[in-house]
Amino acid sequence: MRITHAILSVLPALLPTVANASCRLALALGLDVSGSVDAAEFQQQTVGLAAALQSNSVRDALLGFPDRPVALMAFEWSAVNHQKVIADWQVVDSAATLDSFAARIATHPRQAAPYPTSIGGAMEFAAAALNRSPACDRQVLDLSGDGKSNNWPPPERVRDTPAFAQITVNAIVIGSDRPLGGNNLRTELEELDAYFTANVIHGSGAFVERAAGYAQYEEAMTRKLLRELEGQAFTYLIPADAPAAIQ
Repeated sequence: MRITHAILSVLPALLPTVANASCRLALALGLDVSGSVDAAEFQQQTVGLAAALQSNSVRDALLGFPDRPVALMAFEWSAVNHQKVIADWQVVDSAATLDSFAARIATHPRQAAPYPTSIGGAMEFAAAALNRSPACDRQVLDLSGDGKSNNWPPPERVRDTPAFAQITVNAIVIGSDRPLGGNNLRTELEELDAYFTANVIHGSGAFVERAAGYAQYEEAMTRKLLRELEGQAFTYLIPADAPAAIQ
């Protein structure tokens, strides 16, 4: 069951503070800038991600546990040799740090990038980024994309490497406003969802979120962030010696 931000605001007063608290989640966010994404669509990703991070519900989930902050970074990706940091690691421990991080994303312009789509290359870049992230209890990569990989290396091989042993990979698949091959938007989304489920996502509880076109990206990103943040944050409110009935 989803824990609403209203419940999250009440629970800290009801349960003991966890001792020796630290960063609970390192989250790397990869945005698709391959040839299938034009400047307007890339902007819908950057502005949509920034707006999702600053939505009331996500803001509450990020900032509701001062002793258990989240570390964030964002990057763009396309071909195997093109990944660039948009906003580097930031421990989000205040409204000011969250707003600053979101502003860097929202104002990042689309730059020239190679046409191919290398999901595996994006995953390798993210693994290296997570390896230098602040020390956190959990590491998650979120990839946004509107197509299948067509450039080396294959994502299904990358996710099976030792580098991903402790990394969860989630994804947002984005339907095109101009589906190819006679497919309608729903068929395209189903195909992308199936592809990312079979070849990209990785780890316990990994999932694929759908955006029915770039105009729906902000809503999909908000859902994804809440799904990751609310459920995990709740686990830190329950002491290890709490009665089984509330664990």
